[in-house]
Amino acid sequence: MAVLSGASTPKYATFPRYPASRPPAPHPLVSSSMPTVHTKMASRLEIALLALLGLLWGMPYALTKIALATIPPVTLVAARVALAAAVLWIVVLFMGCKIPARRDFVGGLFVQGCLGCAIPYGLIAIAQQSVDSALAAILNSPTPIFVFLISLAWTRHEPLTPGRIFGVTTGLGGVVLIAGASALLGLGKAAAGQTAIIVATISSAVGAIYSRRFDAVAPQVTAAGALTCAAVVLGPLCVFVEAPLQSAPSAAAIAALLANAVLATALGFVVYFRLIRTIGSMGTASVSYLKPAAGVLIGCTLLGETLTWTAGLGLIAILTGVAAINPSSGRMQPTSTGVAETSAEEATHV
Repeated sequence: MAVLSGASTPKYATFPRYPASRPPAPHPLVSSSMPTVHTKMASRLEIALLALLGLLWGMPYALTKIALATIPPVTLVAARVALAAAVLWIVVLFMGCKIPARRDFVGGLFVQGCLGCAIPYGLIAIAQQSVDSALAAILNSPTPIFVFLISLAWTRHEPLTPGRIFGVTTGLGGVVLIAGASALLGLGKAAAGQTAIIVATISSAVGAIYSRRFDAVAPQVTAAGALTCAAVVLGPLCVFVEAPLQSAPSAAAIAALLANAVLATALGFVVYFRLIRTIGSMGTASVSYLKPAAGVLIGCTLLGETLTWTAGLGLIAILTGVAAINPSSGRMQPTSTGVAETSAEEATHV
């Protein structure tokens, strides 16, 4: 049984206990019978972290476009997750975190690494060679919708309230307003790339639900392990389908890769797994709506771009939708499995 060193460190790494006479049942990918526990609704800290994650994960669209000019897509993603994993393992060692001793932990990390990293990152990087960034943002934003549909039809792991339904639809409408309805005119023109982005979005949704099984583990350990597994999958793949040693990346591409790896990926996944255990998979998935909103804010504040009325209306719709999905007050709601009786305040360390 793994624990984190330090008396003041939150107890992330304790797995549920099972009677000696009954071994733990195997974990399915998603299960309609998985028990739920009660956790507090989103606090101001969770909302702040969700906004930070939206900013971090809103960066890769532009950074990927820059890096793709001189780095092949699969090689780019493999280098991104490998660098991020290396940074996080340094953090894990520095903090003295121990790896859970359960035999199925590594296997679960491989599934999580494929669902949450290798598949979506690889498919989106490949698709961005033929799909405009605006349309890519729209097609990659409905992650909360797929989490909602999977939960409705199968897992029932989180409550599906009218407020959340309103938030899911309103947030998607806001993304369309920000990206521009004209971006939808490109639907069908690069069918393979657009299909790849939709598959990536579905994979991210399933990954958000599957990641509930790691909510008893320190987020930096889960993030480091999942990214390492993704790198193990993508490293040989990029050698097989591309010629990474023959590429000549520019200085701008290397800078974009480093920023993507350290900030968007390493720090982003620590925040992601932290939020999964406190506000649940649907609440965390709502960050997909914040990514284009972050792009608008960056353009207006740093690049001097003008905020149009449609973008402003879309920004309001996104914030409204995210707030509806993540109510900040009210009665307790069930979210994820694995940590019974651990409140959101116990997890204030990212």
